[in-house]
Amino acid sequence: MAERGGRDLLREWQKLMDSVIASARTVGEGADVPGQLLEPLQRQLELVQEVFDRERGLQRRLAGQLLAPFDAAFDLLEESGLMLRRQAEALEAAGRGLQDTASLMKTQADLFDRTIGALREPAELAKAMAGLERRPSRRARRGRSGNDAD
Repeated sequence: MAERGGRDLLREWQKLMDSVIASARTVGEGADVPGQLLEPLQRQLELVQEVFDRERGLQRRLAGQLLAPFDAAFDLLEESGLMLRRQAEALEAAGRGLQDTASLMKTQADLFDRTIGALREPAELAKAMAGLERRPSRRARRGRSGNDAD
């Protein structure tokens, strides 16, 4: 047998009470029996309705309290995902900054090498005119010896 919802049971009970009241009216025509029966039955119906409403409210609150930890956990997971995304973006920006810095340092090293070469050339020309042996550049010496510590 299928279970009935609270509203269905309440309606069925209300129909039954209406039927009882109608029967009482026909039995006690002219007497105030239906009025005397009707007042307590209506009050009983109101109380039953109030019980159903309270039960429904209690069920909603209970379900809310049972599911609140899950909502909190999902909120934390969402925040964690957002934090991870922000960290990844910060690391990407830092990586771009490091690449830019490395590129700038390479450019500075190239400029420094060219400056040294430009400054060394007159001295090397003077040595050649004086008949002295030209000293090979460090870069040329490193290439021959394979040692960068020179």
